[in-house]
Amino acid sequence: MTDSQVYKRLMTFVLPYWRLFLISVLGFAIYASTEPAVVMIIQRIIDSFGAPDRAGIEYLPLAFVVLFLVRGIGSFLGNYYLARISGNLIHKLRCEIFNHYTRLSVQYFDNNNSGYMIARITNNIGEVTRATSDSVRSFVREGFTAIGLLGYLAYANWRLALVFLAIAPVVAIMVRYVGKRMKRLSRNMQDTVGDLTHITSEMVSGNRIVKSFGGEHYERKRFKDASLENRKQQRKLIMTVSLNNPLMQLVISFALAGMMYLALMLMKTSSPGEFVGFFTAAFLLPKPIRQLSDANAEILRGIAAAESLFEVLDEPAEIDAGDFEIERTQGRIEFKNLSFSYPGSEMPALCNINLTIEPGQTVALVGASGGGKSTLINLLPRFYDYAEGQILIDGVDLKRFRLNSLRQQIAMVTQNVTLFNASVADNIAYGILQGAERSHIQQAATDAYAMTFIEKMPQGLDTEIGENGVKLSGGQRQRLALARALLKDAPILILDEATSALDTESERYIQAALHRVMQGRTTLVVAHRLSTIEGADVILVMDKGQIVEQGSHQELLKQDGAYSRLYNMQFKDAEVNEIQPE
Repeated sequence: MTDSQVYKRLMTFVLPYWRLFLISVLGFAIYASTEPAVVMIIQRIIDSFGAPDRAGIEYLPLAFVVLFLVRGIGSFLGNYYLARISGNLIHKLRCEIFNHYTRLSVQYFDNNNSGYMIARITNNIGEVTRATSDSVRSFVREGFTAIGLLGYLAYANWRLALVFLAIAPVVAIMVRYVGKRMKRLSRNMQDTVGDLTHITSEMVSGNRIVKSFGGEHYERKRFKDASLENRKQQRKLIMTVSLNNPLMQLVISFALAGMMYLALMLMKTSSPGEFVGFFTAAFLLPKPIRQLSDANAEILRGIAAAESLFEVLDEPAEIDAGDFEIERTQGRIEFKNLSFSYPGSEMPALCNINLTIEPGQTVALVGASGGGKSTLINLLPRFYDYAEGQILIDGVDLKRFRLNSLRQQIAMVTQNVTLFNASVADNIAYGILQGAERSHIQQAATDAYAMTFIEKMPQGLDTEIGENGVKLSGGQRQRLALARALLKDAPILILDEATSALDTESERYIQAALHRVMQGRTTLVVAHRLSTIEGADVILVMDKGQIVEQGSHQELLKQDGAYSRLYNMQFKDAEVNEIQPE
């Protein structure tokens, strides 16, 4: 889009507040009208000294007071209502961007830097609102002021007023060049802010790794380099702004000098008041012209930020073209000739998968890392869209489901647990589970063997657990994630290394709890510790995106193939660990 198209689109966010905008414009118009009025009063005062009739001259000081009272009212109306529009716009844009983030696919988050995504909401929106508030204020207020002063000059002596028109092309060229440069530098600065945000976010979230591996110096240097780049771009921006104002004033000074010279020649018959009034207006004119130039540059900076926001808003949301909804599925899952490749990858992640899982069955996926286990389970809730083959639940293709309905059928517990800076109860009853009865939350926590440590917390289920559960151990965080999945009571349960962070005692209890809750549910388990999935109905051994072996634990051991080798390897490792001296 062109700059004008971007700005027009941006102004559509202001349209709902057009009444406030009209009041603001009226206020600035009142403010601007006082500039030529001040000049006219000055002219009247000077002319009164030589006039034989000085009637009413005593009221001129009072006129000054009234004039500045009116000026203050106009300034208040303009600034207050424009600030209200700006606040509403910030709120609306932030919510639009954040809400759209929630509609985007997992693939978008995989492909985009989190720092830039955060900076768009925190930094770029601020730049945008400057283009729709501060710059609009300057355009309206200073624009009216410039028009009023030019009108007065034309009224006083239209031939001299034409001198200002002679510099208009030069001013226009300067404004255009400066605006383009500021837009480019502003975009560069926004990118560097994204880098700073990203580095800070990584350091804060990974502070324990940073400290344990001595990464403080590396992180400080990385942040310093990004900050230096930001400062470099800012200096270029400041240099452009700092040079623009003196050059603009120099050009205007030529116009004023020419006007003064001509005035001395052409205003021989004018009164002293007219002469002083004319030049007072002329010398007041450079300020609004300069500020109009600055406002144009600010608008282009805002346009650069708006482009990054509209890139997000124009990003296609998750494909949700299905129309099939169901309250609760039976849990029969079929994979038919399924193949899948990640964008940009030459090697397929899954190759011609054919598999049927009956309702209530427990299916375990094992194999070396990169074999396709996590990819297979991530396709089930349609975190990624497949192009080849089919996945069916109860005979219905996944693409026919509405996403909300599909994901209500699935509960997931992953190795990397995500918790929120809220209470224990709020973390268990998250999302669509909000409003669950307290007794159900407590039962889910009990079944996940979490109540043993929750009861010891200061406020029990109401205890705040910190950002991502930082106040909890790895095993405790994993048990809360299990409790969340159990409370959801979905017909399909996915456990991706769900017991990996548990100690032996906790794992024993949870395995017993899972054995109970798996009854009547279709369960897919990804596990590296084969001892945890010996009781699975079917074990799939995956390698290079293919199912290379399939069967029960005993059947696969008898085959003496890939599963048997993995099992014997782990068994020997366990024996070695047991005989190690303490």
